[in-house]
Amino acid sequence: MTEALPHNDVGFSDLGLSDIMMKAVEHAEYAAPTPVQAGLIPRALDGADVIGQARTGTGKTAAFAIPILEQLQQTRSRGPQAIVLVPTRELAVQVCGEVVKLAHGQKAKVAAVYGGKPIRSQIEKLARGIDIVIGTPGRVLDHLSRGTLDLGNILFVVLDEADRMLDIGFRPDIEKILRRCPRDRQTMLLSATVPPPVQRLATRYMQNPESLDFSPQDIAAGTIEQFYFTVDQNRKYDLLQRLLQREQPRQAIVFCRTKRRTDQIANRLKKHKHNVSCIHGDLAQSARDRVMSRFREGKVQILIATDVVGRGIDVTGISHIINYDIPAFCDDYVHRVGRTGRMSKEGLKEGVAYSFVTPEEGGELTRIEVRINKLLVRDEMRDFESVAVPVKQEQEPKDDAAAKPAPPLKPGGRPRRRIRRAL
Repeated sequence: MTEALPHNDVGFSDLGLSDIMMKAVEHAEYAAPTPVQAGLIPRALDGADVIGQARTGTGKTAAFAIPILEQLQQTRSRGPQAIVLVPTRELAVQVCGEVVKLAHGQKAKVAAVYGGKPIRSQIEKLARGIDIVIGTPGRVLDHLSRGTLDLGNILFVVLDEADRMLDIGFRPDIEKILRRCPRDRQTMLLSATVPPPVQRLATRYMQNPESLDFSPQDIAAGTIEQFYFTVDQNRKYDLLQRLLQREQPRQAIVFCRTKRRTDQIANRLKKHKHNVSCIHGDLAQSARDRVMSRFREGKVQILIATDVVGRGIDVTGISHIINYDIPAFCDDYVHRVGRTGRMSKEGLKEGVAYSFVTPEEGGELTRIEVRINKLLVRDEMRDFESVAVPVKQEQEPKDDAAAKPAPPLKPGGRPRRRIRRAL
């Protein structure tokens, strides 16, 4: 993959944008292009198929939205001219909002189609004529099967968060959709990582794609401090309470593996904090929308979540990420941590991430450190026993030879249990 150098001295005026787009960029309060925008927009305007690798929060939406809006044909055609596929409903709403913002001053019509919402209103929007459709693969296929969406005039296809879409099993759906699009189209693939499945998809459905890598050498950005606690499973909640009290985060996401645990922790925290909410896949879409809206507005300080918000959700106020459960996959750690340290109008925000690791999860911790090429720093909570104190054996050994050496003592006289890391 071609490495793309930073474009710190490039302004939007250097990218050959039209006057109307320059006014839209100004209206959206974009000060200067991020590296992914400065590198990808000119190539996309030239009509190239592009694979852009960049971590979330670096301005990827504008990187593909601006070239599409600049090249839309003004003549009204049957069906949309561009389709953007995204992995989650929340991301569909977010991308749609950003594209609408950048379409300021134009007549471009934009719509988001995704599950969890009544399909009738979406059908009515599509029937009135839409230029750009943003959708999840499942709902897009639903519209195609109903005949309410026609991809025969598609000029631009975007696969946003492509690695995540493949991770959660959307590859067959994506391929069905791509086969319904004209071959003479421009395709842009945006992804935080480009593993072999993503590369194979690009090889099969893109035309001589140019690969641009905007990822930092350190996968988990250097502006994010990363720590871990060794803690027994049954001590995690107490540690969470102490950590929130110590850190006083501006806004935080607490990631859990299961929906049930997400609900449990949120309900317990609500007894002590009023600005706590939770989000996971079992919530109705209207409830998920309300939670994310309140979180973006800063009305929710602590959000307990599954990996439904682990990708692509742009909330610049997040100061802390807490992995209550260490993620099952290394890339999920990268994307969870990427919720903080994000781009804002003032520049790159700093953030901090904490992971709760049980003594049995040393192997998982090591794999994460290998993946990000960085050692997490061990943290300890003052005057807090993060691991259970072993019960004293009542039965004495039969003789001195059978006695085992006592475990090392930490300050205070209690044995310290250590994580067994994988070699």
